[in-house]
Amino acid sequence: MQKSLVAEFLGTFWLVFGGCGSAVLAAAYPELGIGFLGVAFAFGLTVLTMAYAVGGISGGHFNPAVSLGLTVAGRFPAARLVPYVVVQVVGAIAAAALLYLIASGKAGFELGGFAANGYGDHSPGGYSLLSALLIEVLLTMFFLIIILGSTSSRVPAGFAPLAIGLGLTLIHLVSIPVTNTSVNPARSTGQALFVGGWALQQLWLFWIAPLAGGGLGGLVWKFLDDAD
Repeated sequence: MQKSLVAEFLGTFWLVFGGCGSAVLAAAYPELGIGFLGVAFAFGLTVLTMAYAVGGISGGHFNPAVSLGLTVAGRFPAARLVPYVVVQVVGAIAAAALLYLIASGKAGFELGGFAANGYGDHSPGGYSLLSALLIEVLLTMFFLIIILGSTSSRVPAGFAPLAIGLGLTLIHLVSIPVTNTSVNPARSTGQALFVGGWALQQLWLFWIAPLAGGGLGGLVWKFLDDAD
């Protein structure tokens, strides 16, 4: 299992560094035109690229909610769930730390939101706790359905990373204005540790909602998969 854990660390590191890095570094220059669209594609591309790179080693979860959903669906052994979640969180924190070191090397650096997730006053669009809860549960649930469906034996092999990466892109396009998009407790934890204060106070939601959505997605797919 050691190689699988290293692969999960690397995949989660790349997701957070590439996705949050695009928001913290590139999106700071509006003239480049990256905006929400660019950040959304950056997150999708991180998952797509690492799913092809190390997905064959670890399964390419890179997300505690995904690991939980796959466990619920019977596609991942429960005994591996905790070790996977631990290395995913460690990978996210390592990526956030390196991103902080790089970003702080610019004169006049201010931490700001640091791509952390939030609701209420800390939602990009000022959305409420209820709105944040609903969208995080719903989108994580559909993310698991996409993952489980695209990796099933019913579809051609080799194309799952494309569906999963584009699915994550769509998720970000919908939810960046609401919560800055989590659907991934590890991603949320890494950024929140460096922002502190409000980000840590609101972090509970970005564990509970994605995990609930992941579990629901696993249950929905298990029902669909057993229908035949």
